[in-house]
Amino acid sequence: MGLAWYLVAAFLLFFLLSGLSHAQRLVTVQKGPLYRTEGSHVTLWCKVSGYQGPAEQNFQWSIYLPSAPEREVQIISTVDPSFPYAIYTQRVHSRGIYVERVQGDAVLLHITELQERDAGEYECHTPNTDERYFGSYSAKTKLVVIADTLSASMVPQVLTCAKGEAVELTCEVSKSTTQHTHLSVGWYRLQGAGESPAEEVLTLSKDFILRPGPSYTQRFLVGDVRLNKVGNTTYKLSIVGVEPSDQGQLYCEAAEWIADPDETWKDISRKQTGRTSLAVTSQSRDLSVDITAAASSLSEGDTLQLNCMVGAQKETSRHFQVRWLLKGVEVARVDPHGVLILEEEHEERAKLGQLQAFKQSNTVYVLTIYEVGLKDSGMYRCSVSEVKAPGDVHSIQSNQSSGIQVDVKPIERRTHLSVSTRTPQVTAGEALIFLCEVRGATSRVSVRWWHLPPQHTGPRVLVAAMERDGTLSLGSTYQDGGTRGGLRLEKSSSGTFTLVIPTTLDESDGGRYVCEVTEQSRGQSWTEEGETAVTVSSTGLGLHATLRSRIVTVRYGQSFELVCQVSANYTIEEVPVSVGWFFQPSPPAGLYHKLVQVLPDGTMNWETAQQRFQRKAQLTKTATSFRLHIHSAVAADEGAYQCEVKVWRKNAPPQGQPAAAATTSNAVGIRVLLPESKLQVATEESSVEIAGGADTTIECRIMFAQNKSQFAVTWYFVPVADETPLQIVRADYRSVLEYGAKFSSSALKSRFLSQRVSSNASWLRILSTNPRDQGRYYCVVEEWQWLVDGWYKLGEGTSGRTTLEFKLPGHQLQLEKTNRSVSVREGEEVTLHCLLQGAHLSATHLSATWFQEKEGGHVRPLLTLHRDGAIEYPQESLAARLHLRRPAAADFSLTLRSVEEGDAGLYHCQVQEWQLQSEVKSWALQALASSGYTQLATIPPESTVLSRICSSPSLLNFILYFPLVLILLLTLGVFCWCFRLRKNKKGSITGDQVMELQGTNGFEKT
Repeated sequence: MGLAWYLVAAFLLFFLLSGLSHAQRLVTVQKGPLYRTEGSHVTLWCKVSGYQGPAEQNFQWSIYLPSAPEREVQIISTVDPSFPYAIYTQRVHSRGIYVERVQGDAVLLHITELQERDAGEYECHTPNTDERYFGSYSAKTKLVVIADTLSASMVPQVLTCAKGEAVELTCEVSKSTTQHTHLSVGWYRLQGAGESPAEEVLTLSKDFILRPGPSYTQRFLVGDVRLNKVGNTTYKLSIVGVEPSDQGQLYCEAAEWIADPDETWKDISRKQTGRTSLAVTSQSRDLSVDITAAASSLSEGDTLQLNCMVGAQKETSRHFQVRWLLKGVEVARVDPHGVLILEEEHEERAKLGQLQAFKQSNTVYVLTIYEVGLKDSGMYRCSVSEVKAPGDVHSIQSNQSSGIQVDVKPIERRTHLSVSTRTPQVTAGEALIFLCEVRGATSRVSVRWWHLPPQHTGPRVLVAAMERDGTLSLGSTYQDGGTRGGLRLEKSSSGTFTLVIPTTLDESDGGRYVCEVTEQSRGQSWTEEGETAVTVSSTGLGLHATLRSRIVTVRYGQSFELVCQVSANYTIEEVPVSVGWFFQPSPPAGLYHKLVQVLPDGTMNWETAQQRFQRKAQLTKTATSFRLHIHSAVAADEGAYQCEVKVWRKNAPPQGQPAAAATTSNAVGIRVLLPESKLQVATEESSVEIAGGADTTIECRIMFAQNKSQFAVTWYFVPVADETPLQIVRADYRSVLEYGAKFSSSALKSRFLSQRVSSNASWLRILSTNPRDQGRYYCVVEEWQWLVDGWYKLGEGTSGRTTLEFKLPGHQLQLEKTNRSVSVREGEEVTLHCLLQGAHLSATHLSATWFQEKEGGHVRPLLTLHRDGAIEYPQESLAARLHLRRPAAADFSLTLRSVEEGDAGLYHCQVQEWQLQSEVKSWALQALASSGYTQLATIPPESTVLSRICSSPSLLNFILYFPLVLILLLTLGVFCWCFRLRKNKKGSITGDQVMELQGTNGFEKT
């Protein structure tokens, strides 16, 4: 924190002294990635701010291609004509690529025809005009080149229409760009040869908004000019009544738009179609058209007849095409041959015989609509076009009749419904019966039943339907007869329909049931609905199972019984019930295992893996309880038991069907007591005194046990210096040996042997004993017995302890017994002394062991020098730091290098004297002795000035940076002093020169 304040103060002082400050240069470029189509004209903007120097800045554009993203390829520069690389030189010279200066510090890079190889990362760079480099001098953006998939097409036509006729033009527009893009489609009109700008007719923008041109706004608002999308790729322009001002060349233009990262929309491709020439002629007075109706006020189901009469001179030799229009939309057309042509939406009615149009004579044309509906109301007109010959698409003249208003009135409904149920409240599994009574129908009706479950917010579900001809169909949910039984919908009388659902599943079958009746007459249909509600109670309502047992602790071979009591909010005896029994062995090792399931008909399904229970279990059932009786309990029967009760729907077998409700009871734990152990092990304490290097045997004796028992014997060793028992070896009841971790080496395995000498005695034999074998030994005996299904441990006993001591010859070793205290600084080394005083026997060898005792009394060996000179390190991690110097035969001093804090403790050494026994050719221990104790204390390393500085970051920063700040301030002071001195000297010289001129030329100083 102190360093930061020093730097801030230094910079503030610099700015105050220099009196100069300016902004940081920043170059920004259009945000990418930008997706543009191949072949399009692309612009990229770049601007700079915070600069110094001239107002007109220079710009240089480069690209990093995807094939070599680290290599800069120069494109164009505003200052250096030789800047472009060879691959861009031709395009730059031909202005295929150029830079447009928008203002002094902003430009546009133009690529007039984008190529696939132009994809990459573009960099805009501004050469430095500042006094010093400060800020960013370039910026990058990514340009992605994609294929141009936009297409727009229209069949070119030459149309001649009479004023008032309708014109329709279609344009096919498609794209297959993988990016998310929008389309805009517009129609435009060119006058004459197309020299003047195109006039917009109507456009569907990229935002899906219809926008008319200025000349077509009013006609668009009244619906005379429309643009509709027909299908996925077809756009249709409709002009209901053309006018002379519509003449010209019409074409369609499509544009593809994409949203850039700066959230602006950019058109990446535009396509124009071919042009259709439209000529509009004035109506001729020679052709007159009139329309009449047999009746203009009708009711639903009546018949409408319209007559179109054509008046013209010499009409028999002329050819007319007649169209009937409803609200400006074509209903039917009759060509000069009398062939009926219908729009797609009216073809179905014609197939059903509800619409007919024909040529009665060359001057009379008839349109008939049978069974009219409300949609047939509106203003009808008749439009007649004259052609030179049949099949000619160009009309000579045309005329349109005045309009005739046709009104269709709805007829009153006469159908009434009454919906009820015979089963307003049922339990899951029972049947539902509904009645739908129809009154006042004059013809056959169709019936649909719908279901709305309780708290259902989605669409209603179809249950069943009966058509007018009696055809029956079921909803998808009710087609499986095995779930709810054979659902029936019957017409029980002339106007009553009965719905029967034989089996309900659960509460979801409750709710509202709607009967929908539809009557059709004279081409019209009337629908009436009625509903009723039912409640279905779950079979799981209040379902509960309780498991209990009179005894939970049983002796081996004794029987026990479990009772599963079932209760519910309804009579449990009236519904099918099954029970499953489950068992979890002790100790728990996962999920419960299924034993058996008893079905409602009494069938018992035993699990294959639980056959032992089947041989000894008895299952019984009463009205509301189930019993499981286990005979001759064994240890494997110990664990937790549960029962699971399931309620099934009536008339629905359990196989392959889900249960209507289920519940699981509480768990009951059963404990099986094994036979009592009679094991008795000898517990007398004893001691064994042996000579060093000799063999010895320790006995473990069983005083009493059952005849059929087998025994596992584990031997333990308690060292003299530690009270923690160490496992030596374990012989299980099969006599398989397992050595403890401290005795797992091959050398110790060969010295410590477990031997069973009789049915009630085991020995631990120790070969070639040494002083480290001194301590207490004991055995732990486990009694095992085979009980029907396996071996079980009945009990165990621990023997008395046998103390092993060494009997040495009268010769004694003399070691220095002085106790010392040593303090040493961490990181240094220390030598701990162990000196043998006096002489030892000839022809003997010496061995020595160093021990460390830490707080808590834990003693551990550090290093052992064997009689053959080999050194053993029990603690491998200390081997590099321990060194047994032995400058003399009687000196066993230990050097500890690089002392650490954890080395503190109490140290002593033990020296042993060995002599080779010629008779048996083995080494025998003759004497041993221990030295006095050395208390080692560690001291933390000494703190120096350098260590204090390095340990304090703030002090270190101050020492490193404060001189730099002082040098900077001193340099600034010298610079300011020199600057002012030079300025004063310059002013003095100028004054002297003026005075000299005054003296020479007689000018006065002003």
